[in-house]
Amino acid sequence: MTPAIPPHVPLAGTHVILEPLTEENLAELAGVLARPEVFAGGWGGGPAAATRDPEVMAAFLHGYTLGNALPYLVRLADGRCVGTTSVSEFEPAKERCHLGWTAYIPDVWGTEVNPETKLLLLGHLFDHGWGRVRIQADAVNDRSRAAIARLGATFEGIVRRDQKRADGSWRDAAVFSIIIDDWPAVRSGLERRLGC
Repeated sequence: MTPAIPPHVPLAGTHVILEPLTEENLAELAGVLARPEVFAGGWGGGPAAATRDPEVMAAFLHGYTLGNALPYLVRLADGRCVGTTSVSEFEPAKERCHLGWTAYIPDVWGTEVNPETKLLLLGHLFDHGWGRVRIQADAVNDRSRAAIARLGATFEGIVRRDQKRADGSWRDAAVFSIIIDDWPAVRSGLERRLGC
């Protein structure tokens, strides 16, 4: 199957609803993510990029997330906005893309939010012919690295000097992937975690 960029449509699970991120809901997301804890592990350029100002955050998110091919706002089933994630860097000839730019409010760290978000998006991608999905985190972010590993992703290594942080230093990236051959086992593992 030749991969196709999946339609940018809402995706709903039991615990979360993924809603396409747009100019209209960007301010809502900025209001919840304008917290230093969100940036502490390296997201968005790290602690030096942190802000408590929703307007500054909205301007930052406009470039950081809306520039991606498929940016999503993540809501709980009750409608509360709790974060964002995106898919981008689609390379159809190599059947690969990157799932990332993920940030959640600390209240939902370690809950079913991330596993169900990834279950929905990975299914959406593999159903549209993609063969490899890369997921990565700042190499010093042990919490995010552990969360990615718990998804069932395979650790591939460290890419050195991968991206400049907001403070001017360079981050190394811990790179993981899930390939189509892994998907049945990964999907089953995520469904077990979620009690599906």
